Amino acid sequence: MTITLVGHGYVGLVSACVFADLGNTVYVIGRNQEKLDRLKSGDPIIYEPGLEELLKKNLSAKRLIFTTSYKEAIPSSEVVMIGVGTPPTETGEADLTSVLAVATEIGKNLGPHYTVVSCKSTVPVGTNRKIEEVISKLKSPQASFEVASCPEFLREGTALNDTFQPDRIVIGSDSQKAINVLLKLHEPLEGERVVVGLESAEIIKYASNSILSTKISFANLISFICEKTGADVEEVLQGVGLDKRIGRLFLYPGTGYGGSCFPKDVLALINTGSSFDVDMTLLKSVDTINKQAQALFAEKIITNAPGKNIGVWGLAFKPNTDDVRFAPALHVIKTLLDNGFSVTAYDPEGMDNTRAILGDAISYAQSPFDAVDSKDALVIFTDWNEFKQIDLAKVKSLLKQPYIFDGRNMYEPAKMAEAGFHYFSIGRKHT
Repeated sequence: MTITLVGHGYVGLVSACVFADLGNTVYVIGRNQEKLDRLKSGDPIIYEPGLEELLKKNLSAKRLIFTTSYKEAIPSSEVVMIGVGTPPTETGEADLTSVLAVATEIGKNLGPHYTVVSCKSTVPVGTNRKIEEVISKLKSPQASFEVASCPEFLREGTALNDTFQPDRIVIGSDSQKAINVLLKLHEPLEGERVVVGLESAEIIKYASNSILSTKISFANLISFICEKTGADVEEVLQGVGLDKRIGRLFLYPGTGYGGSCFPKDVLALINTGSSFDVDMTLLKSVDTINKQAQALFAEKIITNAPGKNIGVWGLAFKPNTDDVRFAPALHVIKTLLDNGFSVTAYDPEGMDNTRAILGDAISYAQSPFDAVDSKDALVIFTDWNEFKQIDLAKVKSLLKQPYIFDGRNMYEPAKMAEAGFHYFSIGRKHT
């Protein structure tokens, strides 16, 4: 097939590389010529394990074409996928400006044949109907099209595997013809096919991210109780998670969820439900607990740190990504800066993106050890593998004071106490 992806962020670029690797000709439309030139040279711009190799492979095979021109890409494409961002507005609604602008350009450039326009962007219920209206008003009489919702479920850090081997492929449309085209496109990929109506497909994505966010906030709520009662949250959640009806995945306490999806999708679903007079107290509480987790961790550092010169490990919202959007680390660091702390941070991939947000408000280290040298305490936000079995004796020798604040519960409290650390974690007894 010949297909077009509009947008080259995580969703657009990963999807484009995967579909090209399956033998399709894939156009990728973007607005920023500098970024497109980098992509054409084999630089994926974002950090995602394996993505650079897949990009270069399919560029070499001439199956990937990056362009700013809708006129070049759209007329020959059998499937056009929208994969642009839907950031939250100040009121929590999803900003559909880019999605509807793309729909306008698609409408102007559809070829004189049948095209499936499929939205992969995470959008509120009813958005695909709006896309259909926009295109219908602008298309030529010779063009025919139908819309479909095909939400993505990739996780940053494992995006390629999640795209090649997904749990499910959701296709929502009123048209069996459009459904058949998308089933054919996805035929080489694994995963159960879930064929539903447009509105159901739109809600599935938001519901999925909201239930995962709920599990994280529930784990943090239990950690709050454990810290007050002397219970150990890891023991509690291990006992809870062994129930097969519940499971342990995402049932982990920490400094809260972040990234480009969970925070905005929870807010967007709250907004959608509220607009239909549905009581969204549950998800409002999920969002509140997430903010409390960050605030309480900041308070723990401010109250217990022996000095105000600290080192930080981890800036990205999770390991194996350079994404710092809504990262708990940045929120807590800003609170610490407001309270007179100085911060030196290290992250294997996330420092450039952090620098674009915080600038010179913090210092940036070249290694984990450089980050803690002569510091009063170490604060951990991201559980990168390189931190898990690091030489803690060396860390202790470099710190002015042997204090560690672990926002990911990476280490065992008893072992840390035995090693001579003052160790503060989440929902466990402090030593």
